[in-house]
Amino acid sequence: MDLFDIVRRGPASSSVPEGSKIPWDDPDFSRRMLREHLTQEHDAASRRSERIDRHVKWIHETVLAGQAGRVLDLGCGPGLYSDRLARVGHRCIGIDFSPASIDYAREHASTADLARGYTLADILTTEFGAGFNLVMLLFGELNAFSRLSAADIVNKAYRALAPAGTILLEAHTFDAVHRLGEKEPGWYASEQGLFSDSEFICLMEQNWDGENRIATQRFFIIDASNGNVTQHAQNIPAYTDEEYVAILEAAGFIDIVFHASMGEGDEQRAIEFSSDTDKRHNAQADAKDPPLDFVAVTATKPGRDRL
Repeated sequence: MDLFDIVRRGPASSSVPEGSKIPWDDPDFSRRMLREHLTQEHDAASRRSERIDRHVKWIHETVLAGQAGRVLDLGCGPGLYSDRLARVGHRCIGIDFSPASIDYAREHASTADLARGYTLADILTTEFGAGFNLVMLLFGELNAFSRLSAADIVNKAYRALAPAGTILLEAHTFDAVHRLGEKEPGWYASEQGLFSDSEFICLMEQNWDGENRIATQRFFIIDASNGNVTQHAQNIPAYTDEEYVAILEAAGFIDIVFHASMGEGDEQRAIEFSSDTDKRHNAQADAKDPPLDFVAVTATKPGRDRL
């Protein structure tokens, strides 16, 4: 691909060209992504340590009621949540298909006598095991997959849970994905970054497919040394609260509760759903509040508590 291909590209759509998906599992890309996970300068890839600490405290005290259990962290990255949960007594397994992140998580785990382990695998195709008290998909992980694949992952999570186990989804709100898809094109230049170890220019464009409710991001990476262009793209499906409920109920979950945050001061804005989704109690603050990028959802697998 070259600059002329960018000029002559067709209108933006939600179709992702063959071979242009972001290569999360590529060793070099995952090495650069690990750097973004670990930085304390931004929250783009992973949250900074102070926020993760607050989230883990909420997961431990509120979701798991302070009782030690078995935790499965899907899309765990470098294990920043699993490591902290293991330190307060939980037995954690993390799965991710980024080799650099899993290498980091394993190396970090070996330095302390804690019950945690990490598997390099694609959560779409690998088996999860069974008997977990909590399965987590955080930081919009579910929105990285097509709707069909997301439903498959939730179904697998259900099977992996022990009776009375909990799933925790931290997912993007519909408004957040819609805003992303409506963003104006942009660009930046960098001496090195996520897309390259050498100087490059990144051109970005977004598209909102209202019919299918999908935001598409395209990145055109121009190598500053030779002008060669590499394209990356990703689709992010948008879900309403009711659609998240439908996915969970279809898998068999009950007691679905929406939380506006994970222990960051907005718990009074929780949204509770009964099994009858028409009976909805919305305790959100008034509409003048800014839209939230994420919403945390917990749901329970029926059965007798084994914790």
